Amino acid sequence: MPQENTAEKITRKQLIDLLNEDLSREYQAIIAYVNYSQVLKGAQYMAIAAELEVHAGEELDHAIRIAKQIDYLGGMPSVTPKPVKTSDKAEDMLRFDLDNENETIRNYRRRVRQCEALGEYALAEELRSILVQEQEHQIDLATALGVDVPDVSEPDERA
Repeated sequence: MPQENTAEKITRKQLIDLLNEDLSREYQAIIAYVNYSQVLKGAQYMAIAAELEVHAGEELDHAIRIAKQIDYLGGMPSVTPKPVKTSDKAEDMLRFDLDNENETIRNYRRRVRQCEALGEYALAEELRSILVQEQEHQIDLATALGVDVPDVSEPDERA
C-alpha cells in the first residue's frame, strides 16, 4: 500500500500564517508556565513548579526563534497568545500543559515537512531543534502526571 504524502505543498504566505499560529501557541505556553509555576501548591509539586519555570524560559526562546523565522520569510510576527486555561487543581494545570505540548509537537512535526516541501531546509532544522525541547517538556509533564508519554506520531489534521 503506498504511503500517503503528508508533506503537502504550501505557499510561503501559508507557512508564515501557520508559523504565526505556532508563535501564538508559544506565547500561550510562556503565560501558562509562568502562571502554573507560581500557583502549584504542595510539597509533591515543588520540583515540577521549578521545572515549569525552566520551561517558561525555553518557550520564550522558542517564541523568539519562531518570530525571527517569520521575519526572515517576510511576515510580521503575531503578538496574540492563544487562550490559557487555568484551574485550582494542580493536576488539571499539568494536564492542560501536556495537551498543549502534544498539539505543539504535532504542529511542529507537520511544519518540518511543510518547510522541506518548500525547500526551507534551514527553517526545518530550526524547528527540529525546538521539537527536541518540546518533547522533553512532554516527557516531564507526563512523568509528573504519572502517565505514559502520549503518542502524537499521527499528524493532526487541524494543523
